[in-house]
Amino acid sequence: MILLLKCPKCSNQMKYQSQNMILTGKRKRCVYCGKTYNVRNSIIEKI
Repeated sequence: MILLLKCPKCSNQMKYQSQNMILTGKRKRCVYCGKTYNVRNSIIEKI
């Protein structure tokens, strides 16, 4: 499953590929500003 995420700090969008549907506790680091954020709270859409 590929998700489109939006960074809460700089608002840039990134793709995130997850091997399973369990997103609780998953974190991602923004490649643009370096902020680490919760994947589940930043989902824009499923691709």
